[in-house]
Amino acid sequence: MKEFVKMVLAVICGLFLMTIIGFFLMVGFFGSLASASGSKPVMPREGVLNMDLSKVAISEQGNSSASFDPTSLITSGGQTVTQIGIWDAVQAINKAAEDKSVKYIFLRADAASISMALSEEIRKALENFRKSGKAIVAFTETPTVGSYYLHSVADKIYMSSVAGSTPMMTGVGSQLIFLKDILDKFGVNVQLIRHGKYKSAGEMYIKNAPSPENLEQNQEMIDSIWETMSSKIAESRDFTAEELSKMIDNLSLIFPEDVLNNGLADELFTREELHSKLADLAGVEDFKDVKMIPFADYISAKVIPNTKAKKKIAVIYAEGNIVEGSAKSNVSGDRFASLIEKVRKDKDVKAVVFRVSSPGGSVTASDKIKKEIDLLRAEKPVIASYGDYAASGGYWISNSCDKIFSDETTLTGSIGVFSMIPDLSKTIKDVAHVNVVTVGSSPHTDMFSAMRPLSDDEVECMQASIEKIYDTFVNTVAEGRDLRPTYVDSLAQGRVWTGADGLKIGLVDEIGTLEDAIHYAAVAGGDAELSSWGIEAYPKPVSQMDAILEMVGMGEEEASVFAKRKAVYSTLKGTPFEGIGKAFKDWDFGASERYYARMPYEIIIK
Repeated sequence: MKEFVKMVLAVICGLFLMTIIGFFLMVGFFGSLASASGSKPVMPREGVLNMDLSKVAISEQGNSSASFDPTSLITSGGQTVTQIGIWDAVQAINKAAEDKSVKYIFLRADAASISMALSEEIRKALENFRKSGKAIVAFTETPTVGSYYLHSVADKIYMSSVAGSTPMMTGVGSQLIFLKDILDKFGVNVQLIRHGKYKSAGEMYIKNAPSPENLEQNQEMIDSIWETMSSKIAESRDFTAEELSKMIDNLSLIFPEDVLNNGLADELFTREELHSKLADLAGVEDFKDVKMIPFADYISAKVIPNTKAKKKIAVIYAEGNIVEGSAKSNVSGDRFASLIEKVRKDKDVKAVVFRVSSPGGSVTASDKIKKEIDLLRAEKPVIASYGDYAASGGYWISNSCDKIFSDETTLTGSIGVFSMIPDLSKTIKDVAHVNVVTVGSSPHTDMFSAMRPLSDDEVECMQASIEKIYDTFVNTVAEGRDLRPTYVDSLAQGRVWTGADGLKIGLVDEIGTLEDAIHYAAVAGGDAELSSWGIEAYPKPVSQMDAILEMVGMGEEEASVFAKRKAVYSTLKGTPFEGIGKAFKDWDFGASERYYARMPYEIIIK
């Protein structure tokens, strides 16, 4: 009886605790809504633009259905994180350059929530800001390669001298996960059918080490990304890229003094010394008199859409996995096909920028979107702009655009196709001790059931489909890029390239940002003066309330299997099983889709 009472009390306490946590989460959420929905912040007569990137999350579109994560509203300590789109962020920096009330920019990027390609675009905007004659001052405590890449654009870089301030600059790298050994233990046999010796998507399930081709392309990708980053850092700090690599290779950047002595910082400061310097730079006697303008507030006050414009440039953000259906998350084929058709029929839209940040996915959905883009191009100029990824299906949907702008570190290409069918028969029989008997009208009824291995003729059938889709992909690219199919095949085979290398081989036309693409679209649309255009984003952003309601199941049910797998991965994050969760989060073996054009990995630089 006592044990029963204890159990009941434990359940009651648990429910009470969950209620309390839920209450505070909702208080924080509605508090953030209140602050977000209020009047525009009042700007001081003069002040310092505070670009503390730990307080904002810079993504492709900002608070959109594809990029907005409701759980990011509450972070440690109850701090709210504002979601900002790259276009708004860059426009704010541009306006600050012309704004007499902005004395200089104070930049902190140590805990920035921003990808590599978007870092490129922010850094370029900051370079342009400096051309106005105003200064950028950066402060760092634990610099990483990613944060220092942004900090290096500053006129002055100050580093904390307090205990615990430790450089964490160890170069650029990726980690490939291979699951064959653990899958073998559970009796899982993944049957991979593909075309392309570099098409490594799925390789993690059938090998315990990378193939030579996969290792080769990964090394060349990393080398290309590092060349971009190290050359920009070295140019800004007046040493060579080789010298920077030597510092990192020799572990010469261990203490703040090392950063200073090697020319990566200008001075070491305590918090009080930093405040004194910031006050001096602002022309006031005391730091309390320095008016710090939060970056998000400045965007809210200064980046105002031109709603009176009679002509528009539509920016279509294709961000996330390409999936079948009409799901609000990711790039769903039916939804985006309808959206592109809507843009095509809008007479006020005179030009379009197709902003792609996708590693690919469903072949069927990719082709639907590509065909709508071609119909759109027949009536209006369509300019592609590549973010972090425009690979595989992401390249399929966009390669025929009138001009392609890419960031140097964009991962693109990956022209290849594969299919994966798991064989769980050994797992079911030997591990679960379950016997499955199929009764069907054909010997192939259970071909995709995962309850048996594929027969030789079934593998041959699927391989024939893969070959046909691959040929279609190659010919699509050849036509879209005005290249010979044999040449496209030579750089295809599933190989992933960076934007910098893609420019050399003809996959992209120009290294440039989203802003560059929008300016080009304005010219293509007949008016180079950007201020006369209305810039309209698609898909339309969802409200924070809608996102929260959908997350807790009170809004429209999310049909995407990918969203469910991402949720499962989130529960494994931080556990010993995180690697397995990450490997499986983007695949759905039970879906009707059988053929994929997708890049096999993501690269995150911190």
